Amino acid sequence: LMKISHVAIWVKDIENIKDFYVKYFNCKCNDKYINDKKGFQSYFISFEDNSKLEIMNIKDIKELNKENNFYGFAHIAISVGSKDKVDSLTKILETDGYIVASNPRTTGDGYYESVILDPENNKIEITI
Repeated sequence: LMKISHVAIWVKDIENIKDFYVKYFNCKCNDKYINDKKGFQSYFISFEDNSKLEIMNIKDIKELNKENNFYGFAHIAISVGSKDKVDSLTKILETDGYIVASNPRTTGDGYYESVILDPENNKIEITI
C-alpha cells in the first residue's frame, strides 16, 4: 500500500506553528529534534488518522536558499469530516484573528472548503 508518509514545511517560528496545529487541528506532537551543528530543528505533528506534517526551521536562511528550499508550501488540505465542522472551525479561526482567505463554499470541482492562513500566511484548505 503506497501512501504519503508526511508533508514537510519550512517555518520561521516553529513553536508558534506547532502550537497552532495542536490547538486547532487536535494534533499530537513528538519531542523536538535539534541538530545544533546545522542549526536545524523539527517537529512531527500527527493528525488523528496518523498522517503527519513535519515542521522545520533552520537558523541560517542562506543555507535554506542554497538548496533551493524556501519557506512554506502551496497549500495543505485538512479534512475535518463534515460541512458543519468546516463552518465552525473557520469561524473559530476567524474569531481568533486568523485571516480567512476564502469563506466556506462549494468549489467548481465539488469540494466544500474554506481557506485560512496560518500564522506565517501559508494556505490551509479546511475541507470535508
